[in-house]
Amino acid sequence: MPENQLSLTPENSDKTSKILPIIAVIIALLALSSTAIFIKVAVREMSAVATLFNRLWIATIIFGFWSGINQVRTQITEDKPVLPQQPYPIKEIALLIAVGLVHVLGRLSWTWALTQTGAANANALGSLNPLFTTLGGWLFFNQIFGRKFIIGLILAIIGAIAVGFEDLLRSNNNITGDVVALISSIFYAANFLLIEQISNKFSILTILVWRCAIATTLMIPVVLIFEKQVFPVTLSGWLVIFALGAICEALGHGLIVYSLKNFSSGFISLLLLLNPVIVAILAWILFSENLSIFNLLGLALIVGGIYLAISNKESIQSKVNTHIQSPAEIDPSASSTK
Repeated sequence: MPENQLSLTPENSDKTSKILPIIAVIIALLALSSTAIFIKVAVREMSAVATLFNRLWIATIIFGFWSGINQVRTQITEDKPVLPQQPYPIKEIALLIAVGLVHVLGRLSWTWALTQTGAANANALGSLNPLFTTLGGWLFFNQIFGRKFIIGLILAIIGAIAVGFEDLLRSNNNITGDVVALISSIFYAANFLLIEQISNKFSILTILVWRCAIATTLMIPVVLIFEKQVFPVTLSGWLVIFALGAICEALGHGLIVYSLKNFSSGFISLLLLLNPVIVAILAWILFSENLSIFNLLGLALIVGGIYLAISNKESIQSKVNTHIQSPAEIDPSASSTK
């Protein structure tokens, strides 16, 4: 082989495996930044609860189809039938169900809070999610976070609140809606922590399929009882709903779950505070929306806080897994021991 010919050395492979999770987080943030826009369009035809139900069942089909393709591909490449999967222990099944439960409870409580209090209040209280995730990881899972990470976390949360500070001053306070918005942050934090803990027991696709399937099942009685219109009535409505399910739920949240195999739940929840930054920049570029001094100050604090947190490398790595996994390990049928 010529000396100048490139080859896949263990060193290059290790660098690739470290870069891929970072790329996944960036793509996830870009995908999730479009959520608010799609929901704003979707609620013109149906309620927010019906919108949530539709995006969940569409994502369930996508993840199920992806899982089936992986199993067929494995069977073809290995030229042998896929062995029946061994039943999971009851404790692990309970954890999977808990993931789906807190997932849908977080979404439902957030949606209901938006109908009871102002969006600014809900967003400000939702920004506390990284705080609960970090606190829960420390209390229940013995996760250790360095001083720089904690300072960066506080700065980023203050920045996220500052982004909507002007709207917060103008909004009407409703203590019930505020409390429910705060509870939704706790559910989101629990979701991140649970996924991080089971990510070394289940494949990524298994977690995603179960989470969406359980959440969809729990949503069925809700929409049947409280909603008169469950599905879109126009082609544009269906396109928006499909975009929510495919881009925001499947791609965005799917890559977030993949990232939890490599990064701590506290760090991932902190990175999600970049969404207001991305949305503000897109609104400025696409809709010429002005950014106030509070907006700019908040965005600067978010970016600065995350930069400070990243400098504490021990706090951003997942403590559950001992190595960074490659995309090949996404395949749920890749291991015959599960």
